[in-house]
Amino acid sequence: MEPDRPDGHSRDAAEFTYSPIGATAPADPTWTATAPGFRQFEGTTVIGHGADHWERASEELLHWGVKQRSGFRVTPLDTPDTRATTGANFRITAGRAPFTIHEPVRVVSVVDTPTRRGFAYGTLPGHPVSGEEAFILHLSPDGTIHLTLRSLTRPAPQGPWRTAFPILLLAQRYFRRRYLRALQDSA
Repeated sequence: MEPDRPDGHSRDAAEFTYSPIGATAPADPTWTATAPGFRQFEGTTVIGHGADHWERASEELLHWGVKQRSGFRVTPLDTPDTRATTGANFRITAGRAPFTIHEPVRVVSVVDTPTRRGFAYGTLPGHPVSGEEAFILHLSPDGTIHLTLRSLTRPAPQGPWRTAFPILLLAQRYFRRRYLRALQDSA
């Protein structure tokens, strides 16, 4: 993989199953991007209040806590731990043997500022869908902590999952509700 660009996005876009890479824009407070052909979703919820909760929730989020607390297993493939870093590859696993689904992904963007933390990951070949998802925490001046989920989804470009896309959309709605509640008790 080539070195990262100055904007933090990976230059090696050849393996991704979609474009434009980085379209969920986790660093941007307002998501204005449009992506024709994708189902676009953005949802925000309050997860807590205060500096202590902010620090705990931030650390958990940047270590894939939203996915893990929602029932997924996250395995780093080329980094020593689960911390989201731009360009790092992970395998997300759902289900239990013999009925497991493996989702190969790469982190495309990370934001880590005093009032905004999160990351976006994109799908690689073999993922059941094609697109990008971002988990973003933002801290309001009054100490309120919000979690925002952004996603762009369309059928995988090829493979057996393509025909199951309507079922995958139902599962996605179910997991979005779990994601938005995942860090509420991280305090």
